[in-house]
Amino acid sequence: MTDFNQLKNEFNDVSEFLVAIGDETRQTIIITLIEHTNDGGLRVNDLTEATGLSRPAISHHLKILKQSGLVSFRSEGTKNFYYLSHDTGDMNKLSDLLDNIRDCIAEAQNN
Repeated sequence: MTDFNQLKNEFNDVSEFLVAIGDETRQTIIITLIEHTNDGGLRVNDLTEATGLSRPAISHHLKILKQSGLVSFRSEGTKNFYYLSHDTGDMNKLSDLLDNIRDCIAEAQNN
């Protein structure tokens, strides 16, 4: 029997992460950071060149990605370098949620 309260809680647990990855601009930033994983991080200027967005727009999207735990940064003097976080907690939660949804669908089809 499906525990719908558990599913609601799981959705709630990943909602901020889903918002962060659900935006097309943030997806572009994520992909750009993935493409430059071995570069030690990218600065806002690098991301503006790669995406064609303004500095304030990039900063806004980076703030959301940082709040979700997907992006981290390191500072060198006055320069900030952004990179994908190694914290996969929310990704694991999302994976679990999707597994549970898949199980619910399979359960419904078998009844």
